[in-house]
Amino acid sequence: MRIPRPQLNYANLIATLALFVALGGVAVAAGLPKNAVGTNQLKRGAVSAAKLKRAAVTSGKIAPKAVSAGKLGANAVLPGNLGDGIITTNKLSDGAVIASKIKNGVVTTNKLNNGAVTTAKLGDGSVTLGKLADTVAPLLGTLKSGQTLRGVFDLGDTATAAGDFTRGAASFQFPLLNQPAVTVLKKGETSANCSGLGGGTTPGATGGNLCVYVTESVNLDEAAPLIAENNTRLGFGLVAKAKAAGEYYAYGQWAVTAP
Repeated sequence: MRIPRPQLNYANLIATLALFVALGGVAVAAGLPKNAVGTNQLKRGAVSAAKLKRAAVTSGKIAPKAVSAGKLGANAVLPGNLGDGIITTNKLSDGAVIASKIKNGVVTTNKLNNGAVTTAKLGDGSVTLGKLADTVAPLLGTLKSGQTLRGVFDLGDTATAAGDFTRGAASFQFPLLNQPAVTVLKKGETSANCSGLGGGTTPGATGGNLCVYVTESVNLDEAAPLIAENNTRLGFGLVAKAKAAGEYYAYGQWAVTAP
């Protein structure tokens, strides 16, 4: 008995080829060598976020400047992520540092520029006597050691005869702790404790001394043209004596320095 053989036709051929390709494709996929799939084998958009393993993208995989500001989420950059000195002056926006962001006691004297603290920046009553340096004249109490007070004087009258005199007085703006020694100098004179009129307008005196400088005088007694009297820690008096009948006067400047 003759057994019939199946006839090879187009349909059988296509089915056989399809089975071979399918089985061969699985074998190829399962047997890919390491590093066989490169960037050229990946379809655009093939690697999605869901295909990335947790912690798969490390810092070494990120290109320089690849992470832009728009890619950072809220609170993504924390203080612990900032290196020392990373925030410089030019990185701060206008108005970024406000009062509530400054810790108490952080802004010290050496952190202030010249002119930084202006009158408008001081609160009412904020500058007390205790905050004034020793170089500032006291508003209350005595003149501080080494500080100098200066002023002018002018006195005179019309005499009916030689020997007529007139008196004047000057008070110190701030009292001294003790009465100073007084020296009256004629026009152009100086002494060890009275250095003269610096620049013609700034009378000088050493500590503990009152210096009275006559800069101009008319018809005064040559023996005693101008006499200081009633000298105290609060001020001093002057007496001008006429040389002859007629107008007589003296005027000038004075300086007193606390010892």
